[in-house]
Amino acid sequence: MTWPTVLLLVVVAAAGLLRWRRPAWYWMTFGVTFAAVRVLARYASVMEACGLTVPPSRWRLMLARMANRPAPESRAPRILRLRPTHTGLVLRLKLRPGQDAFDVAAASDRLRHSFGMYGVTSRELRSGVVEIRMTGYDVLKRVQMPAKTDTRPMRVPVALREDGSVHYRDYRAVPHGLTLGATESGKSVYQRNLVAGLAPHHVALVGIDCKQGVELFPLARRFSALADNPDTALELLEALVSHMQDVYQLIRAEQRISVAVPDAEIAADIWDLPEDLRPVPVVVLVDEVAELALFASKEEEKRRDRIITALVRLVQLGRAAGVYLEICGQRFGSELGKGITMLRAQLTGRTAHRVNDETSANMAFGDIAPDAVLAAIQIPAETRGIAIAGDSTGGWHRIRAPHTTLRQAVNVCNKHADRTPELPAVAPFRPAVAALPSARVPLSKTAPATA
Repeated sequence: MTWPTVLLLVVVAAAGLLRWRRPAWYWMTFGVTFAAVRVLARYASVMEACGLTVPPSRWRLMLARMANRPAPESRAPRILRLRPTHTGLVLRLKLRPGQDAFDVAAASDRLRHSFGMYGVTSRELRSGVVEIRMTGYDVLKRVQMPAKTDTRPMRVPVALREDGSVHYRDYRAVPHGLTLGATESGKSVYQRNLVAGLAPHHVALVGIDCKQGVELFPLARRFSALADNPDTALELLEALVSHMQDVYQLIRAEQRISVAVPDAEIAADIWDLPEDLRPVPVVVLVDEVAELALFASKEEEKRRDRIITALVRLVQLGRAAGVYLEICGQRFGSELGKGITMLRAQLTGRTAHRVNDETSANMAFGDIAPDAVLAAIQIPAETRGIAIAGDSTGGWHRIRAPHTTLRQAVNVCNKHADRTPELPAVAPFRPAVAALPSARVPLSKTAPATA
């Protein structure tokens, strides 16, 4: 056996081992080249087989007859760019006259089989231009977030999408969100990633955890206020409503409305205020919202009505005042009582982990993205952390947050504990935590005493 043959066998064995054990490494070393060649070689035949070609135009047929040449073939969309990524390929196409972006989206599954890729998704960039994102392996099986992300104020990366792109939680674009999921579905890990992502930002975190604080109180050093029971939660929410009203008074005082001031300088929310006057934005995390809505007596019913009223006021009016809500729960439907449907209608961002029935999935996506309901109920129980994320535009994505232990989230919150702002309105609810122990260990040349 000659040495070129031996070298070839070693390379093939290494490629097979990487594909089995480290699919991301295999893609970057071998897979991206093979996939690019395969896509370019099969492109014309695949487009024709998938019905993504258009017949030749009349003027081309006329020219062919005048020149006594064979009739021209049907034309596929023109490739504008083929770009490799660390998870797959991005193919940008220019559609032919008569084609529609929906035609490409409908053929996504056939393109996946024809090109030999793991997943194919498409989206319209602008009129006549479609971007097809193809993944070479299951990026959600072992989530690895990219080293560099597009992080901005009030915009944090929380998960990875099935097309290999990063899923961001952007509070300025989607102010309020709802997260559903059954027990052991990965909802808590998603929440930890959210808190860990917000910890380095200039933002006040307010938590309501009626499970006696087992989820949020370990992260208390980064929280400006915490409540662990419905009674305290009611007082905290009403304090936030008062804080919101104070912020609106500040905005009104600083609007500077006059005939001499250009419209661009008129303030309508906290982001239009000068930086030295801008109040710190507040993110309110509610864990297990059903504990706030259930009641067993008349007194508890009155408390419940006040809580729901405060939540509805915050989601309806809080965006301009810089108050954003993240509400989590296992179910969120009309059985929780009056006001719940009104509250859900204001929660633009929807994330659903594995749910136990179709009704729960309908609670999240039935009114904004019916196609996502089927995807939500098909999440297997053994793949914790996978979720469906959608918004009011009707679009949805399959995502998975990287596994973050509670210890890791606590370490991030402790590291950025000095960034926890003081909010006078919620100062009575500031969690009491001991000072962090010093990391320095005194050195001594003497041996420890022995008995």
